Amino acid sequence: MQNWLESKEVGTCRNFRNSPTAKEGSNLALAKRGKQDLAPWVSKAWLPTGQELHHSHGRGSKCDVSRSGWSGKRQEVGAEVGREMGGVGGGRGGPRKAVPVSPFPVPGAGSCGPAVSTRGLRAGGAAETATMGGKNKQRTKGNLRPSNSGRAAELLAKEQGTVPGFIGFGTFHNDLGYVPAIQGAEEIDSLVDSDFRMVLRKLSKKDVTTKLKAMQEFGTMCTERDTEVVKGVLPYWPRIFCKISLDHDRRVREATQQAFEKLILKVKKHLAPYLKSLMGYWLMAQCDTYTPAASAAKDAFEAAFPPSKQPEAIAFCKDEITSVLQDHLIKETPDTLSDPQTVPEEERDAKFYRVVTCSLLALKKLLCLLPDNELDSLEEKFKSLLSQNKFWKYGKHSIPQIRSAYFELVSALCQRIPHLMKDEASKMSPSVLLSIDDSDPIVCPALWEAVLYTLTTVEDCWLHVNAKKSVFPKLSAVVREGGRGLATVIYPYLLPFISKLPQSITDPKLDFFKNFLTSLVAGLSTERTKTSFSECSAVISAFFECLRFIMQQNLGEEEIEEMLVNDQLIPFIDAVLKDPKLQDGQLFNHLAETLSSWEARADLEKDDKTARNLEKVLLNFWERLSEICVEKINEPEADVKSVLGVSNLLQVLQKPKSSLKLNKKKVGKVRFADEMPENNKENEKCVSSEGENSEGSELMAEPSGSPSCSDLISPLRKKPLEDLVCKLAEMSINYVNERKSEQHLRFLSTLLSSFSSSQVFKVLIGDEKQGAVKDKPLEIAKLVQKNPAVQFLYQKVTGWLTEEQRKDAGFLVDILYSALCCCDNNVERKAILDDLTEVELKWNSVLQIIEKACSSSDNHALVTLWLKGDILGEKLVTLAEHLCNKDLESTVSSEPYFSERWTLLSLVLSQHVKNDYLIGEVYVERIIVKLHETLSKAKKLSEAENNDSSVSFICDVAYNYFISAKGCLLMPSSEDLLLTLFQLCAESKEKTHLPDFIISKLKNTWLSGVNLLVHRTGDTYKQSTFLRLSALWLKNQVQSSTLDVTSLQVLLSAVDDLLNALLESKDANLLGVYIGSVMPDNSEWEKMRQSLPVQWLHRPLLEGRLSLNYEGFKTDFKEQDTKKLPSHLCTSALLSKMILVALKKETVLENNELEKIIAELLYSLQWSEELDNPPVFLTGFCEALQKMNITYDNLCGLDNTSGLLQLLFDRSRKNGTLWSLIIAKLILSRSVSSDEVKQHYRRKEGFFPLTEGNMHTIQSLCPFLSKEDKKEFIAQCIPALLTWAKEDVCRINGGFGHLAIFNSCLQTKSIDDGELLHGLLKILITWKKDHEDIFLFSCNLSEVSPEILALNIEIIRFLSLFLKYCSSPLAESEWDFIMCSMLAWLETTNENQALYSVPLVQLFACVSCDLACELSAFFDSTTLGTSGSLPVNLISEWKEFFSPGIHSLLLPLLVTATGENRDTSETSFQNAMLKPMCETLTYIPKDQLLSQKLPARLVAGQKTNLPEHLQTLLNTLAPLLLYRARPVQIAVYHMLYKLMPELPQYDQDNLKSYGDEEEEPALSPPAALMSLLSTQEDLLENVLGCIPVGQIVTIKPLSEDFCYVLGYLLTWKLILTFFKAASSQLRALYSMYLRKTKSLNKLLYHLFRLMPENPAFAETAVELSNKDPRTFFTEELQLGIRDTSALPYHIPHLACSVYHMTLKDLPAMVRLWWNSSEKRVFNIVDRFTSKYVSSVLSFQEISSVQTSTQLFTGMTVKARATTREVMATYSIEDIVIELIIQLPSNYPLGSITVESGKRVGVAVQQWRNWMLQLSTYLTHQNGSIMEGLALWKNNVDKRFEGVEDCMICFSVIHGFNYSLPKKACRTCKKKFHSACLYKWFTSSNKSTCPLCRETFF
Repeated sequence: MQNWLESKEVGTCRNFRNSPTAKEGSNLALAKRGKQDLAPWVSKAWLPTGQELHHSHGRGSKCDVSRSGWSGKRQEVGAEVGREMGGVGGGRGGPRKAVPVSPFPVPGAGSCGPAVSTRGLRAGGAAETATMGGKNKQRTKGNLRPSNSGRAAELLAKEQGTVPGFIGFGTFHNDLGYVPAIQGAEEIDSLVDSDFRMVLRKLSKKDVTTKLKAMQEFGTMCTERDTEVVKGVLPYWPRIFCKISLDHDRRVREATQQAFEKLILKVKKHLAPYLKSLMGYWLMAQCDTYTPAASAAKDAFEAAFPPSKQPEAIAFCKDEITSVLQDHLIKETPDTLSDPQTVPEEERDAKFYRVVTCSLLALKKLLCLLPDNELDSLEEKFKSLLSQNKFWKYGKHSIPQIRSAYFELVSALCQRIPHLMKDEASKMSPSVLLSIDDSDPIVCPALWEAVLYTLTTVEDCWLHVNAKKSVFPKLSAVVREGGRGLATVIYPYLLPFISKLPQSITDPKLDFFKNFLTSLVAGLSTERTKTSFSECSAVISAFFECLRFIMQQNLGEEEIEEMLVNDQLIPFIDAVLKDPKLQDGQLFNHLAETLSSWEARADLEKDDKTARNLEKVLLNFWERLSEICVEKINEPEADVKSVLGVSNLLQVLQKPKSSLKLNKKKVGKVRFADEMPENNKENEKCVSSEGENSEGSELMAEPSGSPSCSDLISPLRKKPLEDLVCKLAEMSINYVNERKSEQHLRFLSTLLSSFSSSQVFKVLIGDEKQGAVKDKPLEIAKLVQKNPAVQFLYQKVTGWLTEEQRKDAGFLVDILYSALCCCDNNVERKAILDDLTEVELKWNSVLQIIEKACSSSDNHALVTLWLKGDILGEKLVTLAEHLCNKDLESTVSSEPYFSERWTLLSLVLSQHVKNDYLIGEVYVERIIVKLHETLSKAKKLSEAENNDSSVSFICDVAYNYFISAKGCLLMPSSEDLLLTLFQLCAESKEKTHLPDFIISKLKNTWLSGVNLLVHRTGDTYKQSTFLRLSALWLKNQVQSSTLDVTSLQVLLSAVDDLLNALLESKDANLLGVYIGSVMPDNSEWEKMRQSLPVQWLHRPLLEGRLSLNYEGFKTDFKEQDTKKLPSHLCTSALLSKMILVALKKETVLENNELEKIIAELLYSLQWSEELDNPPVFLTGFCEALQKMNITYDNLCGLDNTSGLLQLLFDRSRKNGTLWSLIIAKLILSRSVSSDEVKQHYRRKEGFFPLTEGNMHTIQSLCPFLSKEDKKEFIAQCIPALLTWAKEDVCRINGGFGHLAIFNSCLQTKSIDDGELLHGLLKILITWKKDHEDIFLFSCNLSEVSPEILALNIEIIRFLSLFLKYCSSPLAESEWDFIMCSMLAWLETTNENQALYSVPLVQLFACVSCDLACELSAFFDSTTLGTSGSLPVNLISEWKEFFSPGIHSLLLPLLVTATGENRDTSETSFQNAMLKPMCETLTYIPKDQLLSQKLPARLVAGQKTNLPEHLQTLLNTLAPLLLYRARPVQIAVYHMLYKLMPELPQYDQDNLKSYGDEEEEPALSPPAALMSLLSTQEDLLENVLGCIPVGQIVTIKPLSEDFCYVLGYLLTWKLILTFFKAASSQLRALYSMYLRKTKSLNKLLYHLFRLMPENPAFAETAVELSNKDPRTFFTEELQLGIRDTSALPYHIPHLACSVYHMTLKDLPAMVRLWWNSSEKRVFNIVDRFTSKYVSSVLSFQEISSVQTSTQLFTGMTVKARATTREVMATYSIEDIVIELIIQLPSNYPLGSITVESGKRVGVAVQQWRNWMLQLSTYLTHQNGSIMEGLALWKNNVDKRFEGVEDCMICFSVIHGFNYSLPKKACRTCKKKFHSACLYKWFTSSNKSTCPLCRETFF
């Protein structure tokens, strides 16, 4: 068939496609072929080129065709299962072939994956074969759909009625290479749910991610779908499971088992029919090398079968399991398991090795699980397996996992089928025993298990291997090398191994055992064994086990006994004594245990031959041991390691019980840092490793003098041991006396600590006389006489202790304790120690004696009386005084003994025994008082002094004291100490002068003290003076107003630590009581609130949130200390911090403290928020609170604050002001909902009669009230406004208050009742008639009462709001009233400039300007259409009278206001009126601006062509662009913007004077602007100069820099506007000026620091859908004064706007700058402009050409927007010239290209000249394309008129100043442009004619 397919040409195939012959033929061909023929091509992917392969769940949607496997593209989810499959001809790899295949797995069949089985393949049925061309070829006629594998199957089904065809290759081997499908495709449809079908199809994909996701999806579906639906999948599951459970990807395998478990849980017993086909692979999965996959398989197995049923289930499938596993082990190869053509070799091998490993382990599992009665039936199968050589070769496999599994299986076989293994002994023995040197950590445990099983199962195993030549040398090599790092695994097997060796193998015994033990010991000398404790222990343990075994087996054989002791044991001990590393392996303990076992046996079998033999062995051992010990000690310079080893050995041998039986838990031992001197490392080793004994003295055996102990030691050991000790002691003391040997003295110390008996001390004294006690008291002298130990102490030890040069006396103190042990009672010991303390002992010796007492209860018992005694106590108190009072010079503190003494103090204070101090309690108290006194003085010292002072030491001592004390031990003096420590930490460094390291020590110390306090029982607060005093101190600190932000933070941090410590108290009320004692009472709170400065009122007044009618707020921060925080802020912050901590534990606070504290904090926060320009310390305060989470939200978020709102309302109703604003803030921040608030204002009448509190409450609530609620309030107000008498109009409960409430309601746009508004306006008009003196028209405000002023403010506010929100028309009288009043109030404002510092006057000025602004805006927006509803003459009156009236008042006012204070910021209250005033001025018409009469302001030497009044206006307004307030800058910009187009004409009139100068002419734009610009450039250089171009600078809104940058950019906008209004000639002159000053270059550099990287315009979601994104270049910038919401984008947008204007109006100059800039800048500019600006500008340029009204005679101009082209056609008579101007993509930076179109009647040279001219004009002139064309046309016209070109620039009209050639040479008569000549002369340095070279006159 393959040949047939290859031989046919494509066309033939197409024609042949539908004929029955084709179908039958292919069917037949397929049926006849086996897989061998198919293999080469069947694995190639069939796929139309480039067709999508994977479903969208897969990782990639396209697939490399050559690797794609059998896959079809799924058409749609619910599509028919039937697929049709076609072949692809052509393509790169020659014609591809196809085989019909269903992508759907049929029961038991493999999914459509690559060919993976070598089993025969049967295939039949009909095939429909077609070829299809490559991508671009025409599809076969009638074949409308792409070829598709499913439909092929469907066609087959229609032909045959079933689908017996080939399904796919798989891994299943019980003749399951293919599985007949159950019925037609339709039936498969009906059996399996479509979603399952989809998932099963995905499982056959190659992509790992697809399979993984599909398997997870399958698991989920199994869980979620009905059982019946899931059961439909079961027939197909075994096929898939068997294949995918061996998948290469471990995640897929794990997911498969997890999904299987879900399937099992759903279908339960319905799985039974399929068990046999699954079980083999299932067992393998449980043995997966990837643990998670294995454990998932086990979980699935346990879900299917409870443990009791598992053997039964295995037995049921045993034959199938065995077959599958045997196949894998014997038949499979890497290439049969995976397709070699699609799977890389590495992956194939890995899979094969894994399958073999799993199969071996699964066989083992099968053997272990099968019941005995089932085993027989499998014998045959196992026999056949064991007969295969391939099986036995696995023991030598290169992969360790396989070897390990093999040996495990061998062990299992030996256990379960031993007789079969005996039959195979000839193969098994060499396989196992010859692998004995396998040192792979994976293999080793299994191997040794197999070795032991082999020895026990196969008795004649040694017949099949040569033990002496093959096995023992290998074993010896492994053992000599210390097990090659596996000692812990191998060595425990050695004893059972040698015990199983038959005698015939081991003969001759002596040599064998000698060699064996020698090898064992040699293993110890390897580096690895020495460094690993566990390995070392394993070797030593094995050595002693084997030694004891050999001794036991061969007792009585003298040669062997001697060999064991003399040749093995003693040399081994000797070696270990020299090498301390080996002593860690517990050799001495094993030795002791071995000796004990021999002694015990000898004792048991007395008078027996065995006992005699053992005694002989022991005697020999002690003799030999004594020899080596004496040899080690008997050297003047004894080796440190050896001496240490000997002492350790003797100590262990002296212990009655083997420490191997003891619990090895170590007892902690206190060691102080200073105890171990650094300079003597040898000593350090010696002291710290007192052998096993350093585990702590409490493990130490009783001194051997005590009878109970000596009874336990066998007499066989006691005597030789004592003799040896005395011999060594005598030898050591001789060396000490004669040579002062330190080493021997240390040895003596350790010896005496274990063997402190009178006998030893007698040996030590020898024959010396008692000469050391002449001057001692009688009691001591008697003791010396009586007790050799005391005699030795006085004669020798005291002398050694007092030696100056001795640094470490620890071991001498041990000798002292050994001597004290020999005293009869504690009284004697106290007498000796008291005597020594007074006279002999130094402090470091005392310290060591006490330390040793603390580390061992035995030692402590010896010296208790002395510790509690007066002599030591008094001496310690003196020491404390001495240490604290000493002037601590740095020299002293650096001496080591100094810190030793502090250590001693610390020790006696902090060590407790049985809840009692070490020394007398009275002395402890006296020492603590001393420490406290010293600490209190620390504040008076400087930081440098404190660095060296004793504070640090006191901290350490106190810390140790607190941390070790129990509650009952705390004394009053220690609570005082604690308070001082806390205060030092809670105050800032400026006060305490303490360095940081000491502060952190102090903190740890006081926290340890507080922890001690809180864990006491009883009423902690009452008992503790510390808590009471600290609460009082905190209260005073925060109320004293002495804290700045830093101090407050330090204080709060300390309080936080304190409260967190108190949280742990068992006393639940403690925290509540503590907070209560810090809490001020109501009067204290009120006092603190009143002390807060009241500038906060400014903003609420300006914004109309509150109304006031009195002057009660003139205090200023300047009067106060600007660093210190007001006490209210500190107190509320402290208490809030306390609450936050307290509420972690739901502490209950009394008397609504929680609500009160939160209310006060809200008051503090609101106060600081309302301030205009808060001082730095206040912003610091708010940031600090933020950091500590003390915020509105955190506090209001606390659940139990139900009473808070009520409290706030009560205070608001009572006091108004800030309390009212807090409620508004709470509602605004959504902390409180409107419904909660509603409950508190339900009764509207309750707010009347009005008080200030009620009025403020209503005003604050207004924005949140519903319309109905507001109407109710208004209903209360209107009648009131009608009825008040004159004297009541100004009161709060009169006209003023009610009007204020009405305004607040109106401000929120909630009154839409026109009649009501008009009615109110009428009331105001009546007021004016009745009480005109209330209205402050054109009057002096200094004598006016605040009440009247406040009423006027409300009236003006009402009129502004009325104009804003009233839609119904006004009568003429109403307009007159409003407009006349407005002008009169403005006059009042103007006349009272001196009073602007008074807040109400400032407010009056603001609202007056507001009203003027509202009217200006109203008339500005009035058009002809809308003016119909207005009275007839109203607009003309406005233009002729009111508008000039407003501006004639306000413009001078602006000048004077800005002249007085240059630099107050826009947010300050003093500048409040600037905003409305400036906004009103932006409406000034141009003619009024030109007619303004301002005081003359002219600058000397200023070049100008402007008339005086215009120059004055410019000189007056331009400098205001630098004013610090933004409103002024914007207003001035708007005014000057109106003037700019008027100015160029004055220069135009004087243009002639610039015509023919000899140099390049240049003309400055308005001088006032240019001088301002140079100032601004200097300022900007400071702000931006240091920042590289391209790095974006964010300017903080309203900062000083913001005003500089804003002014600079606005100035440039004005200059560019001016430039644009000028004619071409003027522009040339101006641009020359800008080029000379380099101003433009500076601008461009600055712009690229200010423009954002992405100038996207803040858009709403709706606008985003538009195609063109909106940017700062496409959107016009609105420069408003009021709207500050867009302030952060102000500068970036303005910068973009200026850049846009610059590119548009000065393209040539920007181009020049760009081309000359450095490369980095060049690229940044190019990238940015191309991306954001060019498209906008090109579009505008093309549009301007299209819409241009400019007409040229003889030239037509057209534009094409899409191609960015402009076409100009010039025709004169018969001449036609067509030019195409192409804009570049980075227009206007890149050069504009000029190309030629048609050209009729023009010479080529002339034509080139003209092209060049046009190109030059467009590149070098600053104007539009139309202007360039006009210039060029002019030039050509002049040429045709006969004017000759200038021979320098080859142009008639000069490209820059547009002049004609006028200067003629007298000789050659040629004419030149004067500018060109000037350039010629200056550049050539000659004055000759360019043409004829004659001198030019």
